[in-house]
Amino acid sequence: MRLLLYAFGFLAIAGSTPAMAEPLRPEIETFIGEMVARHGFGQAELENIFGAVKFQPTIIDAISRPATSRPWHEFRPVFINPRRITGGVDFWNNHAATLERARAEFGVPEEIITAIIGVETTYGGQIGKHRVLDALTTLAFDYPRRAAFFRDELEQYLLLGREQGADILNIKGSYAGAIGIPQFMPSSYRRNAMDFDGDGKVDLSGSTADAIGSVANYLKSFGWETGGTVVVPAMVNGESYRSVLFAGSKPSYTVEEIRKLGVMTRADIPRDHPATLLELVNKSGNEYWLGFNNFFVITRYNRSVHYAMAVWQLAEEIRMARNSSLKQK
Repeated sequence: MRLLLYAFGFLAIAGSTPAMAEPLRPEIETFIGEMVARHGFGQAELENIFGAVKFQPTIIDAISRPATSRPWHEFRPVFINPRRITGGVDFWNNHAATLERARAEFGVPEEIITAIIGVETTYGGQIGKHRVLDALTTLAFDYPRRAAFFRDELEQYLLLGREQGADILNIKGSYAGAIGIPQFMPSSYRRNAMDFDGDGKVDLSGSTADAIGSVANYLKSFGWETGGTVVVPAMVNGESYRSVLFAGSKPSYTVEEIRKLGVMTRADIPRDHPATLLELVNKSGNEYWLGFNNFFVITRYNRSVHYAMAVWQLAEEIRMARNSSLKQK
């Protein structure tokens, strides 16, 4: 099923009108009416735009089977491998001054910024092949489980396009509607994207500097602690530890409270430090980590524990590989 059987292009094409078009779906007409009332869009303008949208069944398939749902022993090698590590070292070397400036301004280490961009788009090499408008509209009206979220993002995308004077029908991104080198959703683009190269515009698809500054700004906005620990290895005894496993919320138990539930770590962490417990499934037994505020902040980029651990471990590998290469020079 398509959103409209006859698509007729983007409003910017002067004089383009459909010879004959099926009416838009009622729920899309309702959404258009809300955008007109709330934000002053033109009714005909939005009807033309949505008339060109194509429903993408492959997007529903992709979001229903996210890569993060794999067990850790399958997920980790996709991102922690020689290609990503070497690519991260090269990215850091090529953008060292910009990364250093982002760390100085926002307190986020170079390796964390680099790893996020590495996980998201292989350092800008894979920014997505789906039209963002198709992706967001498909998910907003044909993915009931998160329809409200994607309708909000669709609203933000239309506002972003108007603010930037962009041809919103031709911007490509991920199957979830994320945009550019750092894969920002439209709401994050409007809220956290920044002009970090000083050229007077924000461009997350064409400016690596803007992407670097925007990632750092995003993490800082969620409370990144400069110099804060991300995770440390842990061991567990018994079953009481399950009550403090990470469930998406900011760490609220102290290290001492978690210790009393059978969780131990050799790391020197203050007893009153807030923490959460992470469990990763491996073939030969699970592994456990204590996560702290900065781990939680990384999950604001993607709510998956696997994602956040991949970012941190890739960051560590990149940092060590780069330090080693510098010592050899």
